[in-house]
Amino acid sequence: MPNRVRFCFGLHLHQPVGNFDSVFRDHLDAVYGPLLDGLERGETWPVAIHVSGPLLDWLEAHASAWVDRLGRHVSAGQVELLASGHDEPILAILDRDDRIEQVQRYRERLTRRFGTEVRGLWLTERVWEPDLPSDLARAGIQFALVDDRHLRVTGLPPEARHRPWVTEHDGARITVLAIDQNLRYLVPFRPPEELVGYLNALRHDGHRLAVLADDGEKFGGWPGTAKWVWEDGWFDRFTAQVRQMRVAGIAEVSRFDDALLAISAEGPVYLPSASYQEMERWALPPIQARELTRREEAIHELDPTAEADPLVRGGHWRHFLAKYPESNRLHKVMQYLSRASREAGDPVEVRRHIGRAQCNDAYWHGVFGGLYLPFLRSALWQELGHAARLLLHDRPPTATQLDIDADGHDEFLITSPGQFAVVSPHRGGAIEVMLDLHGGGNWADALTRHEEAYHLAPGSVIPEISDNAAAGDGAVTIHDAESRVREAPALDRETRALFVDRMVSHDTTRDKFVAGTVDPIVSWAARHLEGRLETVPHGVAVRLSGDRFSKTLVFHANGPLDVHWSWEGDAPDDAWFTTELSLARVPRIVADGAERWDYAIETVSRSEAGFDHTVQGTAVVLRWPASRRNASVRITWVEDRR
Repeated sequence: MPNRVRFCFGLHLHQPVGNFDSVFRDHLDAVYGPLLDGLERGETWPVAIHVSGPLLDWLEAHASAWVDRLGRHVSAGQVELLASGHDEPILAILDRDDRIEQVQRYRERLTRRFGTEVRGLWLTERVWEPDLPSDLARAGIQFALVDDRHLRVTGLPPEARHRPWVTEHDGARITVLAIDQNLRYLVPFRPPEELVGYLNALRHDGHRLAVLADDGEKFGGWPGTAKWVWEDGWFDRFTAQVRQMRVAGIAEVSRFDDALLAISAEGPVYLPSASYQEMERWALPPIQARELTRREEAIHELDPTAEADPLVRGGHWRHFLAKYPESNRLHKVMQYLSRASREAGDPVEVRRHIGRAQCNDAYWHGVFGGLYLPFLRSALWQELGHAARLLLHDRPPTATQLDIDADGHDEFLITSPGQFAVVSPHRGGAIEVMLDLHGGGNWADALTRHEEAYHLAPGSVIPEISDNAAAGDGAVTIHDAESRVREAPALDRETRALFVDRMVSHDTTRDKFVAGTVDPIVSWAARHLEGRLETVPHGVAVRLSGDRFSKTLVFHANGPLDVHWSWEGDAPDDAWFTTELSLARVPRIVADGAERWDYAIETVSRSEAGFDHTVQGTAVVLRWPASRRNASVRITWVEDRR
């Protein structure tokens, strides 16, 4: 008889930095507690568990009994812990020192808390880049879990996922284990008997390894799964089937470290930059994402039983930083402050804030990802604000010219004990980042209304998903539920920031700003202005000019911001000069002689539950008659409570 299959079963449990306390608590009650109950009840040991650092922080503060309970299973050898970056970052987008720090810090924490040496890695969002092996090895990692797609896009056949592989970079080696996509879609969405049939087929084909590691939130946290997994008894049937597989000699549940001792790794293999299939599609621009979906559907129509051709694939994870300027700003300010922290001797408290600002969720968007959730972005900006305050608390106001966001154009970075601002001359002097170091937030953190692949393609709205959504003999998965909006929402033609300046016709209304249909006579949003920096009493001035237009921003240390404009030109006498501020919170604004329009910046985005209408901030439009030839505004960085 063929050898039994080693079935390695892993759970990834995660909540991001900045999520609501109620979400943590709801998942403890609906997912994390029931999972330990079900595993204990079914004696489904061993199992690998990865608890992300942000979730562990909350659990230790609010549910220490759950952590103690997990620890007893770790001590008994029933639970194999997996590491990651401490704050659940995408390791590929961190500086190498930050990568190593994140992984080492979490391994050390797990050792202190649970008394076990952790050598395996849950690779966040399975985002891989070829230079990771050397950094992971330096951080003490011996093996990492990747998607089976990572092997397929190298040209390896599907059966390659059923054995370990050795990879290296700069001579440092680790082993990679491939998560079986078929198992990800079977568990928990199909009856457990189908899992048994799949593992039995692997056994008869001579395979010795089957790896499943996926989000624990699938077991009651995703829409439609609570009833299917717990109320309808899926999990108890699953554990019963696992016990029967053991008795029948089909499969043995195994720790990852035991599987690596029992099954020799092959290699070397060199994995390209990759993530899971859906993530690669989400990273593409909208037009290309729709085209990729069309081609994937065409492949499926030719052979519905075949896996999608792995060589037909989407984009690189880092493209999220190009697709969403808001993500790029967050990332580049994080990198800047991390390097400044290194130069300052790595103060422990500063490193902690920077680490939390590296949590991945607010940097990207798909069905998952939290870029469209203002409270997640705000939490990371708060962490960066705290880090900047600690680094700058005793420094005088300074101004630096550098390309902080790697867009090929220099920006002006203004810093003082109270503020950290980025001014973009090639965008007409717009302020792209305005960190308040007293409150910690970014006043300019208001998301642009971006076009998404699901906005304009034909189709209908996703059906409502509820806890009663189990379909037939299975449950609806989030990926099955992807759909498209019925009507195109309002979109922005230009990336949002503070003080985006335009000359508009007399008939331009507030409604046109709301709809994103303003057709300006002149827009400085994408015009380059020549700029210079100047020291003024207790602050810094940025003076910009070009094409008979000038703009001056005066940053007063620990005080207000003054902005002055003057213009000449051929605009009609009845035209209006406007400046638009896209704000996460509305400060006190004094604008001499201006009319003011406020409106909510609302986006329509996909999430696990369907389509979300989210207010991303407030747009404040100030307008003056063009014939006036000048305008002035004073901003006091105190929230307007009107």
